[in-house]
Amino acid sequence: MNFVLDWGIKFVLVLLISLIGIFLGLLYKGFDRKITAMMQSRIGPPLRQPFRDVKKLFMKETIIPDYAVPWLFNYAPIFALLPSLVALAYLPLGPFGPLMDGYGDLILLLYLLAIPAVAMAIGGLASGSPYATVGAQRELVLMMSYELPLAIAAVTLAYNYETFSVGVISSEPVWSTVGAMGFVGFALVLATLLAVMPGELSKVPFDQAEAETELAGGLFVEYSGRNLALFYIAEAVKMIFVGALLIALFFPYQLSTLIDPWISLGGPTIPLLEMGLWAMIADVAFFLVKLLVIIYVGVSVIRVAFARFQINKASYFYWVPMTIIGLLGTLLVVLERTGL
Repeated sequence: MNFVLDWGIKFVLVLLISLIGIFLGLLYKGFDRKITAMMQSRIGPPLRQPFRDVKKLFMKETIIPDYAVPWLFNYAPIFALLPSLVALAYLPLGPFGPLMDGYGDLILLLYLLAIPAVAMAIGGLASGSPYATVGAQRELVLMMSYELPLAIAAVTLAYNYETFSVGVISSEPVWSTVGAMGFVGFALVLATLLAVMPGELSKVPFDQAEAETELAGGLFVEYSGRNLALFYIAEAVKMIFVGALLIALFFPYQLSTLIDPWISLGGPTIPLLEMGLWAMIADVAFFLVKLLVIIYVGVSVIRVAFARFQINKASYFYWVPMTIIGLLGTLLVVLERTGL
């Protein structure tokens, strides 16, 4: 009975986390568009524009092309959204530890990161459009390109902590576990992951799969209505997933801990969390600020600073320069850990 109750509560919390993830994804998508517009000397849309876009898409008709594979065409957006929502339950969010801690690790999260890209490629191929087919091919090529530096970063972290558990890795900031050489090594690994971030999210300069000016929308050229809205939400939630993952791996600091020697953030104690109310509020706000900074550095600045790469150059960028940088970071961490 306790087992059923425990998993029932976890199911409800997963649904709650999913709703929060969708809300934050759309909100931060609005921040990204607004910040990008300001950097380009434009006014830009209001922060609530992504919510308006989703509402408008759900009100429109969902059209299925005659030459599409209907069931693949309709289920692809769902499978693009679900992995990112599920992944949020395996990540620490602000002062809250991973809800599913002990049931999955960094390897699982890497698989969950890959599924949305595969789902989008399948959806593009299922649409039967030649534009979407080219977009799907580009998406798969890009995914195979950035998976290598992503795997290198994961292995480096696991080697340092001797575990793939995200809960263990996030319990102690990586910068305090190494010396000067390891610090430089992990700085290179972090730079690699920041370079992977726009590729994971299909943002400029790595949006070759959509490329409106070349492929008229590529993967999504035949999508409309509810299905396009689900892809839109999936992209927004994945941005929160990737940002929260980087925070957990490299910046798991809590504001209440950092300022506790100078300012007490006690207040009423919350029994389930064993922490003060004001401390919880401060840590949640700090997490949201860190998330905004990660998105700004890893997405907004990059897509303003660079134009779209050709697909061969994008693939080369991940296979050669970023792989070398990641391996160099790994080498520095290994050399420090072995004392050579």
